[in-house]
Amino acid sequence: MKLNDLQITQWVMARRAEKMNPSVIREILKVTERPGIISFAGGLPSPKTFPVSEFAAACDKVLREDGPAALQYAASEGYAPLREMVAAMLPWKADPAQILITTGSQQGLDLVAKILIDAGSRILVETPTYLGALQAFTPMEPEVVSVASDDEGVDIEDLTDKAQAARFLYVLPNFQNPTGRTMSEQRRAALSRRAAELGLPIVEDNPYGDLWFDAPPPLPLTARNPEGCVYLGSFSKVLAPGLRLGFMVAPKSLYPKLLQAKQAADLHSPSFNQRMVAEVMKDGFLDRHVPTIRALYKSQRDAMLGALQREMQGLDVQWNTPDGGMFLWARLPEGVNAIELLPKAVDKGVAFVPGAAFYAGQSDPRALRLSFVTASAEQIKIGIAALAAAIREQLGKR
Repeated sequence: MKLNDLQITQWVMARRAEKMNPSVIREILKVTERPGIISFAGGLPSPKTFPVSEFAAACDKVLREDGPAALQYAASEGYAPLREMVAAMLPWKADPAQILITTGSQQGLDLVAKILIDAGSRILVETPTYLGALQAFTPMEPEVVSVASDDEGVDIEDLTDKAQAARFLYVLPNFQNPTGRTMSEQRRAALSRRAAELGLPIVEDNPYGDLWFDAPPPLPLTARNPEGCVYLGSFSKVLAPGLRLGFMVAPKSLYPKLLQAKQAADLHSPSFNQRMVAEVMKDGFLDRHVPTIRALYKSQRDAMLGALQREMQGLDVQWNTPDGGMFLWARLPEGVNAIELLPKAVDKGVAFVPGAAFYAGQSDPRALRLSFVTASAEQIKIGIAALAAAIREQLGKR
């Protein structure tokens, strides 16, 4: 048979593949790779916070003392000493047998989607919510319902109205991505009570909770009702995202199916990386390291708030003051669309993420997200000035 005689293969994609969309943020990040662009777009931790020397030492020790096991296949549940460390640092009593080490907390969202969502299932999310969660949930073809939210978190009455037959509520109570807001103690208490009354499970995502500036956030929702919640955490924001390690804390009734879904996905998260993290974390390293991250991020937040105050005078731009995390949420003047503004801002050397990507329902075309952690104070000053110039140009002001 000649090569030209071969038939052309027709690949037929699954229906769920049509639901998959590229990350708006990842597409914007391609633009920011252009020389001279100051990016407030990515949700990337500052590389200044990566403990390189500690990982170099851990790498040497793990390979020297435990090399064959570190480089071998391992248990799907995760490295036992690391699971014990995770359980010990949680602010409620958790059995290490409830801890599942994941390939980043993003995998946790994927596992939740696979075992809890059927086509047509109703799931509830905040307004707005994390784009990566929407990407993980959407291929399972759910009905994603957006619950009204304010500066304190989800609106309890709107949640009650929409909770019937919902599989779960997905929330980020601490320094939320994208808004940077933190759910108040009063709202957490009310949400925990109402969810229990409704029999509504909660998926609590907490990648930023350790990054508080002046005071730690209130107790997690999961601590109030461990059997009614799945809790997601990450090592990306306190150690390094390139390790791709996170964790889940799940009720024992749910854990076996999450484990089976993980086994089908990747067998296990990198055992070498898990051992390195356990080695770095022993002897209380995070207690010494995380405060340096908080101090850096607080100074960068303050630099952005100061630049906004100076540059946005007379422009009717609104923004919040996050108490921690990596993001600030802003709203443009009437008549200015964030998506339309972006290319003009890029032309002036600055990038951001339009807020519309973070909404499951009706979006706010004037909203945008600014990340303040990877730019220096001087870059923040220049970038915010460039953003203000783009807004003035869009408004026809000089």
